[in-house]
Amino acid sequence: MAKGTIKIDELRCKGCELCTTVCPKDLIEMATRYSARGYHPAQLVDPNGECTGCLLCATICPDVAITVYRERKPVSGSKLQVAPA
Repeated sequence: MAKGTIKIDELRCKGCELCTTVCPKDLIEMATRYSARGYHPAQLVDPNGECTGCLLCATICPDVAITVYRERKPVSGSKLQVAPA
């Protein structure tokens, strides 16, 4: 199974909750605190590293607030790297 993670830019996120509806693992929720812009931003809740980097959240985000990072499979003899998807 692919591994990934996301970063949510709180200055862009308006708290529309669209990302929470498409995450197949239900790993995104809305924060209870307010961002600098006065919204409840989305946040990744993934203590077990279940994010697959599927891109659904980033694709649906109307504010381009989500960056997805996926693990790359190492080429023989090299180390595992994490890079933007």
